Amino acid sequence: MAPDRKSFSVTELTRNIKSLLEDCFGSIVVTGEISNLSRPASGHLYFNLKDEKSQIAAVIFRGQASKIPFDLENGMEVLLLGRVSVYEPRGTYQIIAESAEPLGVGSLQLAFDQLKVKLEKEGLFDPALKKPLPRYPKKIGIITSPTGAAIQDMLKVLNRRWPGLEILIDPVSVQGESSSFEIAKAIDRLQGYPELDLIILGRGGGSIEDLWAFNEERVARAVFKSKIPIISAVGHETDFTICDFTADLRAPTPSAAAELAVPVKSELIERTGYLKRRLEQLLQNQLEARFEKIGHIKKRLSNPRWFIENQTLRLDELTNRINQSMKNETTRLGQLFSGLSQRLLAASPGNLVAKRLNQSGEFRRRLTQAMEFLMSGKKQSLGEKIHLLESLSPLSVLKRGYALTTDMDQSVVYSIDQLQTGQEIKSLLRDGEIRSVVKSLRPKAVSSKDMNQT
Repeated sequence: MAPDRKSFSVTELTRNIKSLLEDCFGSIVVTGEISNLSRPASGHLYFNLKDEKSQIAAVIFRGQASKIPFDLENGMEVLLLGRVSVYEPRGTYQIIAESAEPLGVGSLQLAFDQLKVKLEKEGLFDPALKKPLPRYPKKIGIITSPTGAAIQDMLKVLNRRWPGLEILIDPVSVQGESSSFEIAKAIDRLQGYPELDLIILGRGGGSIEDLWAFNEERVARAVFKSKIPIISAVGHETDFTICDFTADLRAPTPSAAAELAVPVKSELIERTGYLKRRLEQLLQNQLEARFEKIGHIKKRLSNPRWFIENQTLRLDELTNRINQSMKNETTRLGQLFSGLSQRLLAASPGNLVAKRLNQSGEFRRRLTQAMEFLMSGKKQSLGEKIHLLESLSPLSVLKRGYALTTDMDQSVVYSIDQLQTGQEIKSLLRDGEIRSVVKSLRPKAVSSKDMNQT
């Protein structure tokens, strides 16, 4: 070794190389494909950046990694902004990246697509989990900027459609680094308000950067976790955010969200009045039809009192006819007797006359007995008919303390053989009906007299 050549220690040489590389290249932009990506607990990102022929180690420290909106993945084509440096303990050079951009698509769009796929796999977009909106909300919460045009548009629509609606405004920043934290906290905070029926989360239109707070994962999860239904109304009709997919309903604009939240009160009142009038008319028609039907049935029903009254009239008629018949028969027999007496008086001598007079007295007596017997028979027959009519009257039988027993199918019970223990029966009395349950059945004891008769 030549004595005038300067020697370096390994550390000195490594540091000189590091200084030369850092001074020579400074800030650089490198493109390549990510491979061997590692995410240790420290939060730093380690990987190789390669192309078809070469590769170089790269690192993104935790502070810069947290600012990248999308997740780095193996095989992803990226553009790194950073500097070249040497890792002294190993003597290897590497790129220390300050930021990363995906090639072919913007970083925010990539972050949007990645989070959408992630949350969709977890089921946060499942339509079956969407909560139905209340049809007639009494209190609505609005999470938005208090100074933007969106809040004025929503208030104008809500007050026009449903005057007097109770509205709770929770003001937040809808743009900037802290906006996603404020929005998520506002959603959680409104869960504690009593009788809050609906939440509208919204802001006006803007670029993807302006709307980015509504694409943050913490906002999406807060919307999904809400127990109160949420309408997402972010941007214009063509703008879509992650919270649009996790919300229970997406509205194209804040004004449209207000229209979806409540019906038009005046139209509802008019519709209610129309339905009330229609219901009253239907009820009136039903009542008239029922009364008419009851009238027809009433005409067809026979009243037992009417039957008794008809039978009473029939009995009076029969009595009058019997009395008239007896009177006619008496008159006829009297006329016959008178005629015979005249014939006897005109044709017989004294003895015959006396004999005929005796016979006439006997005839008179027998005739009187016959007439009395006939009258007695007629009266007895009349009494039997009256008794039969009274015995056939259902009310007469019930008035004597009897009851008519039937089963629940209206079949008359004649014998205990028709019944079973526990069976429900009905007993019809003079002034009402008794429903009872058979507890026991006891056959009638057979007496010795009945056995002798048998």
